[in-house]
Amino acid sequence: MSAPDLRPLTVLIIDDNAPMREIIATVLKSLGVRKILEACDGVEALKAVTEREVDIIFTDLMMQPVDGLAFIRWVRTSPASANPYTPIIMVTGHATRASLDEARMAGVTEFLAKPLTARGVLHRVNEVINNPRDFVRAGAYFGPCRRRRIDHDYVGQERRGVAPTADFPAFADAYGRTDPEPVLDPEDVY
Repeated sequence: MSAPDLRPLTVLIIDDNAPMREIIATVLKSLGVRKILEACDGVEALKAVTEREVDIIFTDLMMQPVDGLAFIRWVRTSPASANPYTPIIMVTGHATRASLDEARMAGVTEFLAKPLTARGVLHRVNEVINNPRDFVRAGAYFGPCRRRRIDHDYVGQERRGVAPTADFPAFADAYGRTDPEPVLDPEDVY
């Protein structure tokens, strides 16, 4: 099996740290990506995605004035978004359980902790190309399926294709979810 040809892809890198953008761009170029756009924050990134077609987005979490989470939510939910299905890879030095949960609930496709490696970047690009996840709409959420395992025997009110039952009374947690399952299954970690 040969590696995919990444030359036709356009990748947007969003990070307020210029050296980090350069590192990611260098890794992507070594993988064959030739069209790389850069933005130093969410505002520049919004302009870039409205002016050009982008195939994959790498975004930092912590930026000013518009951070990565706000940018992701805009891409996924705004009527002005050119492609809400664009794979988004969150790259952050703040890789805590809380930031992972927030990124996941915003609609991130993959998560990559800094310091990053070429292998990590390659793995995430490979995942979004070769193992794309279905997109789902559940309440206010729109984005890639948050359950990584497809053989997951999930039982709950938000089970896809199953009507709510008396076994799962309606309640809402901080994320607006109405099922009793934890927000993040340890086996679902990016």
